[in-house]
Amino acid sequence: MKYRDLQIQTQREFPNNARTEGFGWLVRAGFLTRENELTSLGKYAVEHLKKHNEEPASRLFVFRNLEEDYFPFSTGPIEVIHCPACGYSARKELALFQKTPLPAEEPLPAEKIETPDCHTIEALASYLNILKEKTAKAMMFTRVPSGKFVFVVIRGDMALSESKLTNAVGDVRLATTEEIERAGATPGYASPIGLTDALIVVDDLIPHSTNLVAGANEAGYHLLNTNCGHDYFPEIVTDLALANAGHTCAMCGSPLEEVNALLLKDRNGFRFENILLALAESHHDDKGLTFPKSTAPFDVYLMHVPGKTMDTKAKAEEIYGEIQNAGISVLFDDRDERAGVKFNDADLIGCPVRVTVGEKNLIGGMVELKKRTGAENVLITNTKIISAIQKM
Repeated sequence: MKYRDLQIQTQREFPNNARTEGFGWLVRAGFLTRENELTSLGKYAVEHLKKHNEEPASRLFVFRNLEEDYFPFSTGPIEVIHCPACGYSARKELALFQKTPLPAEEPLPAEKIETPDCHTIEALASYLNILKEKTAKAMMFTRVPSGKFVFVVIRGDMALSESKLTNAVGDVRLATTEEIERAGATPGYASPIGLTDALIVVDDLIPHSTNLVAGANEAGYHLLNTNCGHDYFPEIVTDLALANAGHTCAMCGSPLEEVNALLLKDRNGFRFENILLALAESHHDDKGLTFPKSTAPFDVYLMHVPGKTMDTKAKAEEIYGEIQNAGISVLFDDRDERAGVKFNDADLIGCPVRVTVGEKNLIGGMVELKKRTGAENVLITNTKIISAIQKM
C-alpha cells in the first residue's frame, strides 16, 4: 500500500481533546480524527486486526471471564471488579463476592420504636447508635410491564445491584409513592412486614442476619429485631448486592479491586476499534506507536530520500515490489518530502521495520534498515533486503 493511497495525515502536536496517550498517538499517527473517527489508515488497521482475530488480544494485558475480555483503561466506560490474586474478573454490577454474616444471635420479638427524622440508613444507625450492618435497607420497584410491586431487602451496609435484581425478576422501574402506599408500605419507613400483593425479594445474606432494624410502615417509627422467615417470607432469595473494591473475592478470599476498562470482547465477538486503542495505550514511546508485528497494519515502512544525482524513488519502487512479492506487508511512503518529515512519520505510525532508500547508500549498493524499537541502523546489500527484514 502506498502512503498517498491512504491519504494519511499525521499531526505534529497532540490534540487538545486527547483523553489518554494512546488516543493522542492514534490521532497524531493518522489512525483517528480528533473526533474519534477512523481514517482510511485506521480502517485498514482494524481490518488487519480482524484477520488476526484472537492474536491481537494476546499482545495486551487483559482481564478475562468466560464471556468478556477487558482492558484496564483509566477513562474506560465499564467498571470491572478484579481479583489480582486469582484473576477473577466481572462487570461491577454482576460481580460476586464473599459476604460475611454477623455473629449468630437468638431471634428476638419485633418491637416498634419511635425514630423521628430517620429517613435514611445513615440517619437511623446514627440515631440508634448501631452499625449499618444491623439494619435492613428497603427499596421498592414496579415490574415492567406487569405492574407487580417488588419489595427488595438488602443489609444496610450494602448497595443494590439493579442488574442482579433485573436478572432475578425481570425489568423494573422505581415505584411511585402511590404504588408504595397502595401496597401498605410507607416511604422512608418501609419494611416487607404486612404488605399486600407484593413480590418480596431479599439478598441471600438477609436470612442469615438476625434481629435487624427495619421500617414499621408508619412515618417516624421503625421495628427492632425483624427476622426474615419469621416476620416476613420472601418469594425470592438471591445475590442482590453490588461488589466494591475491598470486598472479599468469592473465588480465593483475597481483596478485590475496582478498575475502569474498555470492552475488548463479548459474546458477540471482538471490539476491534477498542483493541486498536488498547494497543496504542500499551505500545508507544516518546516518538509514536510501536506496534508488534502481529498487530501492526504493515510490517515495513519503506521510504526514499530524494537524491541529487540518482532516482531514489524508482529504486524504492523496485524494492516495494520485491517486498510485496515476498508476502511482507509494506507501507511505501512515496511522497517527495524532506527526510526529517518521513522519519518522524515512520516513528509515529509505528511499523516494526523501517527501510530507507537513500542516494549515499545506494551508490554502494546498500539500503538502511532499522527496527522501530531498536537504536541501531543497519546497512544491507540490495540483494539481502528480504532475508534481513524477515530476521528482524
